[in-house]
Parts: sequence; C-alpha cells; structure tokens
Amino acid sequence: MIVEIDGYFEIVLIIGKTCSISDLRKKYEIAKTGCTNISEFTDIFCRMFQFERLPSSHKIDVRPGVVIDTDTDRIYMPRH
Repeated sequence: MIVEIDGYFEIVLIIGKTCSISDLRKKYEIAKTGCTNISEFTDIFCRMFQFERLPSSHKIDVRPGVVIDTDTDRIYMPRH
C-alpha cells in the first residue's frame, strides 16, 4: 500500500502492508498521540506500523492509493 502523507512540514510517500481506510485511520490516531510535534509524525508512523519512506525519486512515478492529510486529519483515496 502506498500512502502519501501530506502536511505542512512535508509531503512524503510511504509504503507498507495494505489495510482498510478505517484501519489506517486507527493507525493515524495512535501515531498522532505519540507525537509531541507533528513534524515527527511520518517517522513515528513508519516505526510503529512497519512502513518505509519511498525515495523522493519515486514521487514522479508513483501514485498513492491513500492520502493522509495531517493538517485537516482527513484520510481519503485521491482521484487520479
């Protein structure tokens, strides 16, 4: 599963085991409570749920299946 984390501090693609939107929302809430600063969110999320950052060179070639918007707390499937 490829996820885009879209936030004020960064926009990053991560990859990990496929899960439902509701499971992803639960993981988001758990990781968010572990943050003292939202700029740490991606690292905490990846560490907790075995996701990995994709190198920035992949951003051009890859389209995420899900977006986590840390500014609005929205999790959605983008229209491509």
